[in-house]
Amino acid sequence: MPFSDFHGNADVVQTIREMLARDHFPHAVILSGPAGSGKHTLATMIARAMNCLEPPPGLPDFCGRCSNCTRIAQLEDLNTRCAEAVEARDNLKETEKKETRLFIQTHPDVLVIPPDPPQMMIKVDQVRRVIENIYFRPAEARERIFIFTDSAFMKEAANSLLKVLEEPPEFATIFLLTENPGELLATIRSRCMLLSLHSLSPPQIEQYLAKHRPDWTPQQRALVARLSEGAVGRARTFDLETYSAARNHALIILRTALRTAEHSELFKVTETYRAGAEGRDKIELLLRCFYSLLQDLLFLESKSPDLIRNIDVKGELEKLSQATDFDWLSSAADRLAEVERGLRRNLLRSLSLDAFEAALERS
Repeated sequence: MPFSDFHGNADVVQTIREMLARDHFPHAVILSGPAGSGKHTLATMIARAMNCLEPPPGLPDFCGRCSNCTRIAQLEDLNTRCAEAVEARDNLKETEKKETRLFIQTHPDVLVIPPDPPQMMIKVDQVRRVIENIYFRPAEARERIFIFTDSAFMKEAANSLLKVLEEPPEFATIFLLTENPGELLATIRSRCMLLSLHSLSPPQIEQYLAKHRPDWTPQQRALVARLSEGAVGRARTFDLETYSAARNHALIILRTALRTAEHSELFKVTETYRAGAEGRDKIELLLRCFYSLLQDLLFLESKSPDLIRNIDVKGELEKLSQATDFDWLSSAADRLAEVERGLRRNLLRSLSLDAFEAALERS
């Protein structure tokens, strides 16, 4: 997968290759962009281009076949690697587990630092590990690479990272991946080069999906292109079947609240949202579907139907919109936020959804 296979943001990719060609690549880079925009993929591509043993002619690129390229490429599936690292830690003795932080490494000179559960933040012990290793020269590569996959740093961890950024070694590069650069300390931002990845248009996403998801119909690709909000990675891995099932539940709750469906159907839905990790994931998806539907109803209310994302149920949304207005939609969003807060306090999920629907019922 050479740089030419990176979909979208061609200007950013061109800038990166030109900096690599001039050997003027900065030692600290912030890659920003929405979730699924390809930040991690691009960082691993740069790592391969820096360390490829058989680089192709022309602007810097990577062969994808040498030992450095193949081992670094194993980092691309970040979710799988993180799940493996968490499982490996969970299998440790309790005393060892508490002292072990999360790292991902498939090449001795490339280290990925994800947020550490359960707080899902970068912790000071993770940054200390980087400090301990960054000043050693590469073992098998030309450049040592450190990729922080999130900008949620604990305060002490951020201050420790700042010390490294002030005097980085010439043979190391640090990547900070973030959806919002403003979450990073201003002193960290001032010591890094910012490269921003932008959302892609629905036609660009559809073009990508036509190649990578030929099993989907054109209508399904058009739907996912809108639901992914311009993030090609999110579009590629979008679970359309699971999303559609959750959205159907959200529509049942909305129809009941707007007096277009029976409560018996509502109770059949809400009682399926039980306790446990699986139930948590299920209700989190349901809430995301709710927000998406409420936003589409708001687009209809503001006479902007072209912005609707759930285009396959546009007809039903238009019917529901006849019973809503700005005040109702604003109240629904506020009530939904209350459900989220309640779930963090471990309130019963089925009762929370029933109460949410009751609060939205129109007299």
